[in-house]
Amino acid sequence: MSTDFPTGAGTERTGTGPAAGSAGSAGSAGSAGLKPTPRSRVRAWLRGPHETAFDVAERQVPEALAARNLAGARQSVYWWDTAEAPEALPAFGAPGAQAGPGANTADLAVVGGGYTGLWTALMAKERDPDRDVLLLEGARCGWAASGRNGGFLEPSLTHGDSNGEQHAPSENARLRQLGAANAREIAATIERYGIDADYRASGELILASEPHQVDELRAEASGTGQEVLTGAALRARVDSPLYLAGLFDPDASAIVHPTRLAWGLRRAALEAGVRIVEHTPVRGLDQPRAHGLRPVRLRTDGGDVVAQQAVLATNVFPSLIRRLRRYTVPVYDHAIVTEPLTPEQEAAIGWAGREGLADMNSRFHYIRPIDTPEGLRILVGGYDAHYHFGRTLRREYEHSPATARRLAQHFAAIFPQLADVRFTHSWGGAIDTCSRFFSFFDLTCGGRVASAAGFTGLGVGATRFAANVMLDLLSGERTELTELEIVRKKPIPFPPEPLAWLGIRTTTAAMIRSDRNRGRRGPWLRAMDAVGMGFDS
Repeated sequence: MSTDFPTGAGTERTGTGPAAGSAGSAGSAGSAGLKPTPRSRVRAWLRGPHETAFDVAERQVPEALAARNLAGARQSVYWWDTAEAPEALPAFGAPGAQAGPGANTADLAVVGGGYTGLWTALMAKERDPDRDVLLLEGARCGWAASGRNGGFLEPSLTHGDSNGEQHAPSENARLRQLGAANAREIAATIERYGIDADYRASGELILASEPHQVDELRAEASGTGQEVLTGAALRARVDSPLYLAGLFDPDASAIVHPTRLAWGLRRAALEAGVRIVEHTPVRGLDQPRAHGLRPVRLRTDGGDVVAQQAVLATNVFPSLIRRLRRYTVPVYDHAIVTEPLTPEQEAAIGWAGREGLADMNSRFHYIRPIDTPEGLRILVGGYDAHYHFGRTLRREYEHSPATARRLAQHFAAIFPQLADVRFTHSWGGAIDTCSRFFSFFDLTCGGRVASAAGFTGLGVGATRFAANVMLDLLSGERTELTELEIVRKKPIPFPPEPLAWLGIRTTTAAMIRSDRNRGRRGPWLRAMDAVGMGFDS
């Protein structure tokens, strides 16, 4: 069944709909002769002067439809449900483990078995096959952000060119080159080790849902030879009535199966001689204070690990180096996945290029195809981003019924041809977010412990680059990577609570209003830009 939901992109709030005349709005209070309350003033400000296409979707796509389509969805990660996980490796000190109290030393200990740690361990062995490398993972390799993301492998190291210009203008051009080289090297590694990651260099279609974004796309395309797609040309590429224009960038992204990439790196690392223990949380770090003195000692429940050097690749989880914890906050992102489409449903939306899709709002969506033997599935994620007071990480935060419902409503407006399609999976995960929205680095303990964190959703590709940086830092040599400004300088740290929570909530509200005000950045966002904590997606 095809259902038409008017998109209403750029709709003015002029006396109709929920913005004007609704209970509690500043306008209704004023018209009734009542003094607006502070809360009503905030709500009126947040609503902004215009509706976005997705505001309209939430008004016009029935919540009951979204609830019905989500009714059978499993609260679990699609990627973990649809690929055969390798057998878990024994914990430190357990029978059959590759490390324990009697084998507790290493040249290099890597803490964390996500992409960052796996790339570091594998490339350390590639650089020096005789190096004794031990990787310690608190749960299963790839279980956290590395196994929960949308699988967009982007070459950007700075979360987009404009963000790179803002934070590293003197080296942004070189960072683009390094990012492109890093993406090519990831593809080569996948091929060299025979990793079944469903890698596809599909490119990305950047989509405008609001009129002012069409102008932005045209400005971006000018002088590049790229064509902005509109009307029939756009709908021939992907048939959605919601989007007004699109710009295809063949080099902007590849797509992968996230967990298969992580498991493939794990297999390659093991075959290269890396020792890996899973279900081994590292509880503490004893820090040598000067070059050439005591080795690093890592405390686990099964005993201590003693290593000449260590890499901390825990990303969103609190760093073992306490002073680094203030640089990141955990922000929860969510996604849903459809059931397999029928051939008729697939034909109704086109999408022959199978490229990844991303729109241009501050609260943006990412949408990707998943080809399966049963038919095409579609993943849609993003939009909401949740921060919880105190930088807390909890399993219950991985599920947000309200966000899943919104994503289902948006999906029905993007593809009204698929309004009856059900969803089989809904999940979330925490992203290690820093104030400049791309990774930062640290070298401490007399040059023996290197760290990277703050990938802010860009880790599928940028973690490999970070691994190279950390290995260069530990080498003690000056290299091009160690001399980069983004390596030598850290982002602005987040303040303590309650200021962090208040600041993040204020910034989120300002970004929502910016979307509802044709992308205009208000005083708060301009102030954040000025101090180096701004971000324009």
